[in-house]
Amino acid sequence: MFANYHTHTKRCHHASGEDREYVEAAIAAGIKVLGFADHCPWVFPDGYISEIRMTPAETDGYFQSLSDLRKEYAGDIRIYIGFEAEYIPELMEAQDRFLADYPVDYMILGQHSWAPENHSEYTGSPTGDLSLLERYTDLVIEGMETGRYTYLAHPDVIYYTGDTADFDRNMARICQWLKENDSPVEINLLGLGGNRNYPSERFLKTAGNMGCKAILGCDAHIPSALADTALAERGMKLAEKYGLSLIDRIPGLE
Repeated sequence: MFANYHTHTKRCHHASGEDREYVEAAIAAGIKVLGFADHCPWVFPDGYISEIRMTPAETDGYFQSLSDLRKEYAGDIRIYIGFEAEYIPELMEAQDRFLADYPVDYMILGQHSWAPENHSEYTGSPTGDLSLLERYTDLVIEGMETGRYTYLAHPDVIYYTGDTADFDRNMARICQWLKENDSPVEINLLGLGGNRNYPSERFLKTAGNMGCKAILGCDAHIPSALADTALAERGMKLAEKYGLSLIDRIPGLE
């Protein structure tokens, strides 16, 4: 892999390893561009503190640590500092105010919920509710249309157990938007290696039929994930199987 833009840190409270270990693992694996996109903090109006993302209080340390590592390893690898975040319309204004003074290089969209997480189930939990599938699809497209996200992480995270025709129709809507806007489909290696419902081969078939491009995303929660060449090869074979043209870098983050 030339680049990976989907890297977490222990600040999300479900990853492990020091920031330096991720950088050194990427260098050892031959990665030339490493994007950190840890789960973005939210400012919840009711004071709720998430246990699955960094807290607002941890954000200064995130930028300081990664900025220092970017300088230290400038001769070996290019480091970008960003976030993975959901698109939750009612929380966007507060998030923008909070992030305004931070030098955020990019963001990726990872739609893990339909609403603020303390009022929503995880989108990767099985559901046969068509309205939730449609809500997911609408949020993803609306979020991408804002222009704030560089690409859509694990677009097939939604775990729909209802009629496959409903799933295919909604995933086609997402793929159509991605195709028209030259935005890649992420083949998520964490899901591929973790016995999850994604990457979905039904989704990848739809994406391939519609002429989408794809990009591999390690979704690294441990440093060694960045060096898992066997998993990366599985991702490449999936792309080939479904006729997805792989890109290895994001324009503007090279």
